[in-house]
Amino acid sequence: MTSRLALLLLGGGLFAAMSPAAAQSGPEIPEPMVFDMIRPLTAKAGEVEVNALAQRDLTGPRGELEWAPEVEWAVADGLAVELELPLIDARIVQYKMGLQGKLGTIRGGRGVHGVQYLGLHDRESGGWTSTLLWLLGNRFGERWSTMTMVGVGDVTLREGNETGMIVNHSTFYDVNPDTVLGLELNRQNGEGAYWLLMPQLHRAVGKLGVQGGASVEKARGERFRPRLGLRIIREL
Repeated sequence: MTSRLALLLLGGGLFAAMSPAAAQSGPEIPEPMVFDMIRPLTAKAGEVEVNALAQRDLTGPRGELEWAPEVEWAVADGLAVELELPLIDARIVQYKMGLQGKLGTIRGGRGVHGVQYLGLHDRESGGWTSTLLWLLGNRFGERWSTMTMVGVGDVTLREGNETGMIVNHSTFYDVNPDTVLGLELNRQNGEGAYWLLMPQLHRAVGKLGVQGGASVEKARGERFRPRLGLRIIREL
């Protein structure tokens, strides 16, 4: 897939997401903790969420706190945007924006799919990178569900861009209406190749959502390292 074709598919997907067919309801599926979605694919117009993810390696040279506050807004049924501010300790390192659209439901309403675009500006290098993903959520009965995100980055139209495959798959088990157990696998190849396996717990605490987990992560050329993650969520 070329970068130009990827962006054309993005535009077509987002156009389809704004059509009446995309406004169908769909299954309720939890969102992955590390590779966050821009609201659920079944989000309704006017929904707003603020959240922040914090992560830290427990060993190795990168002992800084990596965290990112963000705001997500469903501008229409099944269509959402986000703004995010990634930081390392107190230093802003990037500016990030995202756009996500629902394409429709499958499997008699037990599945839902959509498309997501992420754009990121690196303050240190001054470069802009783009990621394009296809999202597929499935519910299997009352307890089990999955969310799979497959795509490429970087899909910018500049010469010499580094394009790598990105795969994020999460399996969830609903313990009760307020508690979800999950296992998230994140794999990326290309220049920044790495993989991460994050068992996680999602819990509703009053008006807040809390997601926490302990993972193992491996970057290219490095050893396996333990990593902690915590996301705090507030829907407005």
